[in-house]
Amino acid sequence: MERYYVTTPIYYVNDEPHLGHIYTTIAADVLARYQRMSGRDVFFLTGVDEHGQKVEQAAAARGIAPIALADQVVERYRTLWPELAISNDDFIRTSSERHKAGVQAMWRKLENAGTIYKDFYEDWYCVPCETYWTETQLKDADCWDSTTCPDCKRAVEKIQEESYFFRLSAFQDRLVEHIRANPDFIAPASRRNEVLSFVESGLRDLSISRTTFSWGIPVPGDDKHVIYVWIDALTNYLSALGFPDPETPVHWPADVHLIGKDILRFHAVYWPAMLMAADLPLPKRIFAHGWWTVEGEKMSKSKGNALRPAELLEQYDADVLRYFLLREVPFGQDGDFSFSALKQRYNSELANDVGNLLNRSLAMLNKYQQGELLAAGEEQAVDRALIADVEAMQRDVAAALEKQAFHLALERINEVVRHGNRYVEENAPWSLAKAGDSARLATVLYHLVEMLRLVALQLLPFMPEKMSRMLAQIQPEMEDAGRLSFVEHGGWGVLQGGHRCAKPQPIFPRME
Repeated sequence: MERYYVTTPIYYVNDEPHLGHIYTTIAADVLARYQRMSGRDVFFLTGVDEHGQKVEQAAAARGIAPIALADQVVERYRTLWPELAISNDDFIRTSSERHKAGVQAMWRKLENAGTIYKDFYEDWYCVPCETYWTETQLKDADCWDSTTCPDCKRAVEKIQEESYFFRLSAFQDRLVEHIRANPDFIAPASRRNEVLSFVESGLRDLSISRTTFSWGIPVPGDDKHVIYVWIDALTNYLSALGFPDPETPVHWPADVHLIGKDILRFHAVYWPAMLMAADLPLPKRIFAHGWWTVEGEKMSKSKGNALRPAELLEQYDADVLRYFLLREVPFGQDGDFSFSALKQRYNSELANDVGNLLNRSLAMLNKYQQGELLAAGEEQAVDRALIADVEAMQRDVAAALEKQAFHLALERINEVVRHGNRYVEENAPWSLAKAGDSARLATVLYHLVEMLRLVALQLLPFMPEKMSRMLAQIQPEMEDAGRLSFVEHGGWGVLQGGHRCAKPQPIFPRME
């Protein structure tokens, strides 16, 4: 069986889950659900990054141990993901023994490859970003006078300490060669260009240990050093699969790492170089999505506009949030979360189009044929056009999701729904019933219901609860929509004459 491995970043435990976290995780969940329905052996990983100086500092500020802080935040994630219908196969914690074993095995592989050496580090470090900066980089970013981080604009610290280093500079040419030879390795294209520019400008060796704090994984054989948190964090993608036993896990390499654009350099430069040094396959794709603003403003605690998932779920169904976040903005671009835009999308595309078409089709089926589908008669050009559009939609959605173009996949499904509403008007089942043309009426109703079934199947990864309810009205005998596959259920003509549908129940009541 073909395998598929999708990951989210592991989220920091020095803050609670927010809109950005659920955005990445919902996107990964849609891919995982879609690939399971496509018959692949899927592994979907998410988790938390518990180590590092900023976690140690955040815990100290609260007067608790770092592990206690981590335990509190982990529970919030583990409670939240089921509420958003997240179907992850594993949840990795960097404080776990299995992860510690993986990180130390990775360190030994890098060491055995001759890519680790000890020296003294003297430069600048941003604790919030966990990023090292040279004076030249700060000057080039116009940050030198105020000694602020070019990324987060917060103060950097001067670090002077003994450190182990990774020979990152040795992989500059190989990284450039790989990125150029594999255009889909980093997406979107703007991020690929950004990484290429960074690498081609020159890489310097990376400090990969610290001695000024203790909350982390000790360097093998030198426990006064703690392994740099990004070496630690990135290895989660392997340790969750059982690395180093087996050394190359069955689901590796990852088909796609989904990340925010703020951590692109770590994933697209440090991680591939580490894997090259360890003689392990590189991930097939790294996709960096954009950031969200709220009603046109950057999210911040001081403004009180930092959307919290729990608050959103009090107002909207999880499936509505899942749909809106992936429909509103092309994945990879920055987007704005607007409550008016959410309501407009919901009312126009879900309530008016999908919901209305389902309600009117099943209402007519119950009114004219007592809920029973009769075998379709001779097809006309309008029927064949509908079938062709549905079949093309399935191919187009598959192609869009291979590129993580969620908004295009949803737009293509919506095109078919709009086609279905036009089909109703063009064929006027009420007029056929009035004229006594039962054969043509049966054909039209069959095509409508079968089209709705296949639309629901394509929308199932995006809105698992809503589409399960929709499919339950079309196929009341169905026990578990989550077990449906495109191979068995994706073809036209699965429903047979004599099949009975339920009476319509509104799935998408209008939002006032």
